[in-house]
Amino acid sequence: MRLRAWRWLPIVSLASLLLPALAGSSAPVEPADARAWLARIHAAANQRNYQGVLVFSAGGTLSSSRVAHFCVADHEYERYEALDGQQQRIYRVNDLVHTVWPQSRVAVVERRSASSSLPSSTQTVEPRALEHYELKLENVDRVAGREAQVLLLQPRDTLRYAQRVWADKATGLMLRTDVVGPNGVLESTAFSEVEIGVKPQPEGVKEALRKLDAEGYRKVQPQQQPTQLEAEGWALSRPVAGFRFAGCVKRTLEAPDQSTSGAPVLQAVYSDGLTHVSVFIEPVDAGRSGPKLEQLGATGALRVRYREQWWITVMGDVPAVTLQSFADALERRR
Repeated sequence: MRLRAWRWLPIVSLASLLLPALAGSSAPVEPADARAWLARIHAAANQRNYQGVLVFSAGGTLSSSRVAHFCVADHEYERYEALDGQQQRIYRVNDLVHTVWPQSRVAVVERRSASSSLPSSTQTVEPRALEHYELKLENVDRVAGREAQVLLLQPRDTLRYAQRVWADKATGLMLRTDVVGPNGVLESTAFSEVEIGVKPQPEGVKEALRKLDAEGYRKVQPQQQPTQLEAEGWALSRPVAGFRFAGCVKRTLEAPDQSTSGAPVLQAVYSDGLTHVSVFIEPVDAGRSGPKLEQLGATGALRVRYREQWWITVMGDVPAVTLQSFADALERRR
């Protein structure tokens, strides 16, 4: 998982992952109550202190990570450690994120923004998502030993997936989320164990960052410049229903094992209040294969060639028709 767990949060039994996609009774929530639930979930993601083990399941694979989130006054601290596969750690202090690769002794340092693809340890839901999803209350369940209210966000069209959310009844923190397609659960992220209300431990994050210098890690700092699609000569000729522009940056990407920067990449991000779609624009390079559509779990990526000069890659937790809509709407204005 490309830090998939960091897109958000947390596990019940494997058997629960096999439940029918939209099984069980549910009842629509009154608009005021729906907004209250979403506001509570949003506040818990940003203000609660918690730590635990997060498990991500998609496409028949499982991966896990150890995560922690602390708030001290107006400051946020997060740490993440992949427990499977290649060693990888992430440390965040407010908007400054260090992605650490111990095997190559490289730390990628970036600032997270609304238009960034950098991960977040928790997923939040904006109240405006109710314009595109109907919120329904389902049953009460248990996740990682905690009682949770199950909510279903049912899309109002075919441009997005349903999401089922397990919100901690005591705090509102999301304990589990399933992304649901027409044929069942596409992916699931859930806590297998979690402690909420723990004592903040910001020094653990600060000390880990100090050690990067002491241990001689090479720090890579990709350049990131806020911009607008129009300023770069691009535009969406027509909007994709429900998605609003969230931000745009021109960035220079660098792989952890490279010492030189690659060509600038333009990235625009669009959101419907629940999920995001990123549109990447970069010059054509001869070493890359032709157009393709790929999917892992709920995440789809569509790559197309534009006027033989640019690669357009559209990526997000949305159906292929939505990715294609963005690709078709993008046009060069100069």
